[in-house]
Formats: sequence, structure tokens, C-alpha cells
Amino acid sequence: MTKRVVDTPHGPARAEMHCAAEGRAALLLGHGAGGGIAAPDLVAATRAAVAVGVHVALVEQPYRVAGRRAPAPANQLDAAWLAIAEDLGSRWFDGLPMVFGGRSSGARVACRTSSEGQSVAVLCLAFPVHPPGKPEKSRMPELDGVEVPVLVVQGENDPFGRPVPAHHREVVLLPGDHNLKADLDGVGRAVGEWLDRVLRPLEV
Repeated sequence: MTKRVVDTPHGPARAEMHCAAEGRAALLLGHGAGGGIAAPDLVAATRAAVAVGVHVALVEQPYRVAGRRAPAPANQLDAAWLAIAEDLGSRWFDGLPMVFGGRSSGARVACRTSSEGQSVAVLCLAFPVHPPGKPEKSRMPELDGVEVPVLVVQGENDPFGRPVPAHHREVVLLPGDHNLKADLDGVGRAVGEWLDRVLRPLEV
């Protein structure tokens, strides 16, 4: 494991690198709004990705590096994320396809930046479809706007709602709620199988 500090337009970010023996791609994973990169589902996804030959960078947004829990505005999160992706893509993962991903708020960032950041796929852990009890405030346009393959791993009882499968979007429902702790083996299995499948056509 290696840690790297990355300068962004909104302050320094951190990336914790977990390298596979033979890297076939790189997966960038962002944390939830008030959480960090030690979230159990992010750890499970990291292990599964490395096991199928994918390097992982667990990304801490600048506001978390600065010690704040309240997230920065969406445009700042997105700008910082793209700066991190560009830095890691040129210095660590040169020539490798990149998959964007994250849990909750981090999944939203991955969706919003996937096109500009040229990610080949997007991994969403516990995508927050709407704030709890406010289904009218839908974030589905962010998910619907992704044009590359998407995997959403969602708890069956997530108070933030659940997305439905769509063209190039798979949804895996697991026991539990928004933290996905109830079935971490299921998280890892879903992530590993999906990564292996979506990356295979790129290796021909």
C-alpha cells in the first residue's frame, strides 16, 4: 500500500494505492459524504478488485483531508476528483483503462465525472437515489446520464431508495441498508465478477 498526496483546485487530496500483481485497469473509489475510505464496503470492493487484477486508489476528497465532515459543494468535489484522476492516470496508471466508483456521495461524483474523466465503467456502492423520506428529490439523472457500463450494489432496505436496472446498468440488491455491512462477501463477489466481465472486451 502506498499513499500519495495530490494537489487539486480545492486543496490537497489523498490517494491510498492498492496495487494488483498485474494491473489490467485502475479503479478509483471515493468515500461517502461524512465517511472515509475505511468504510467496510469500500474495503471489500478494494480486495475484490485487486484479486481480479485491478489496481485501486481509495481517494480522500480535500475537505476530508482538511479534517472537515461537511462535504464540499458538488462542483468542487467533481473538480477535485477530475484533478486526482488526471494525476493518477498520468503518474501511476499510464495507459490503463480507468473505472470510476465510490459509495453514496462518492458514487454520485463518479457518475457526474465519468464522461469528462473518460472512465470505461462506473461502480456505485449504495447510490443515494434520494434523501431519506424525500423521493421527490431524485438524483437519478446523475445515474441515468452515465454512458458506460454501471454496476450499482444496493441494500434492499436502503432508506435512500434503490435504482432499477436499465440499459448498460446492472443493479445487485443485497441484504441490509445504506452501509452494506450486512453482506460484505456479497459486495466483494458482485464487484469482482462485474469488473472481470466489463474489462475483458477491452483486453482483446
